[in-house]
Amino acid sequence: MLISSLHPVDDLAAVTDFQAEAQDYWLLAEGKCDPAAKAVAFFIDGPPGCDPAVSHRLGLFSDGVLSGLAELSFGFPEAGDAYLGLMLIAPRLRSQGAGAVFLAEVERLARLAGSPVLYLAVLEANPRGRAFWERMGFAATGKSGRDDETGHVLHRLVKAL
Repeated sequence: MLISSLHPVDDLAAVTDFQAEAQDYWLLAEGKCDPAAKAVAFFIDGPPGCDPAVSHRLGLFSDGVLSGLAELSFGFPEAGDAYLGLMLIAPRLRSQGAGAVFLAEVERLARLAGSPVLYLAVLEANPRGRAFWERMGFAATGKSGRDDETGHVLHRLVKAL
């Protein structure tokens, strides 16, 4: 497996194809998936107050095919904190260790930036995802909220780096 930064022009087609392959997550999270729109959003979305210029947009490649996406930002919820806005693995690679490999690189980048902690949010409707994060050392912060658009409850998790 290879992990590298993704470019919003050069990699847009590959990210679109990936979003189509991994649309099961978006169907759970939002009830719909437009792979092309999700690909564009991957390169521009981020947590409130974070500078996209210092965010990481990463791709996990398996056999030369984009097989995972991660978006890592800095400055949310507090200055200096790292926030994993998205980490998504292709269904064909789930439960095969790809998520742990990808997360290790995300954590390395967060440490390199000097972040003491890594935050993320997990959907209550995604118990399999939450179990993964907990196996990786994340714990509940006690902060939860309901997404006004989807109605989903999200729980914030944290891991000390």
